[in-house]
Amino acid sequence: MNIRKNKKRYASIAAAAAAVVLGLTGCSTSSTGTSTASSGSSGAFHGSANETYYMVTFLSGIEYWKGVYAGMQAAAKDLGVKTVFTGAPQYDINQEVTTMQQVIAKKPAGIMVTSINAQALTPVINQAIAAGIPVISFDSDAPQSERYAYLGTSNVEAGQKAADYLGQQLNGKGEVAVISTPGELNLDQRVQGFRQEMSQKYPGIKIVAVQNGNSDQIKTAQVTSALLQSYPGLGGIFATEADEGTGAATAVKEANKTGSVKIVSFDTDKATLDAIKSGEITATVAQGTWNMGFWGLMDLFTIHHNLLTPVANWKQSGVDPVPPQVDTGVTIVTSKNVNAYLSK
Repeated sequence: MNIRKNKKRYASIAAAAAAVVLGLTGCSTSSTGTSTASSGSSGAFHGSANETYYMVTFLSGIEYWKGVYAGMQAAAKDLGVKTVFTGAPQYDINQEVTTMQQVIAKKPAGIMVTSINAQALTPVINQAIAAGIPVISFDSDAPQSERYAYLGTSNVEAGQKAADYLGQQLNGKGEVAVISTPGELNLDQRVQGFRQEMSQKYPGIKIVAVQNGNSDQIKTAQVTSALLQSYPGLGGIFATEADEGTGAATAVKEANKTGSVKIVSFDTDKATLDAIKSGEITATVAQGTWNMGFWGLMDLFTIHHNLLTPVANWKQSGVDPVPPQVDTGVTIVTSKNVNAYLSK
């Protein structure tokens, strides 16, 4: 996949969309996870108030999804359509599959979905496509499915950036551990990138363990405590998601090793940002969550209304009308720039 080429192509779509939507009227937002459009505008980039798009997640109560949904709501306001946020409350594959099936039964105009497990979500994503419902994947992809596009972090590169920052903090030597949740594609890719960068750029740093934190603070704290006992010289920890980062920080603090064990986490929930302010977490990798939501809905709207025709009969020809993969970028957040994220 040539991501640079896709970005250029995506930028042209973005410019065209932005030019049209600037004059559109807005919508009011309720606190129930639903955005409702107001009427009064017309044109190619304006839908109807009863045109509904869904965002489906797992662990639906976590703060991370709020940034994605905020972007989706902003796009809904410009387009004059309705959005609904829903998902599986637990980290449960079957729950998310069931939620997707329930959403498909409502026959929405489109679905944005993040996949807890690519293999498990592929059949239900294909079910939606077969029913004529466009699907955009975000944050965690199901690349073998028939989804139209994936918008999210280039997770291999994000893992590389985390390794590069941690490697510099450790002056290129020492022992580090990784805490992740295996089986979730985006997290697996972060581990892959981290391993690659450490091996190629920091041969003096040894990855002594890769442990399962199960995206849970309590379990991660337990895992980290065991790591600190097994490897008393441990100098760094890379946590591939936010709850694992704060869980690791808790265990390091209880062991009186805050600062001496460098922690690089992921995402910008308030607990992580506060831990950076206090020095308990060294840095975190911030993702472009708002862009995932905004451009994800723009893609869905464009496909639903057949606004792009790269070739005649693109559906029958198997030609994707939108860029199939877009990297929404990352930023390393440290004590130097954390206030910018706390003020959002």
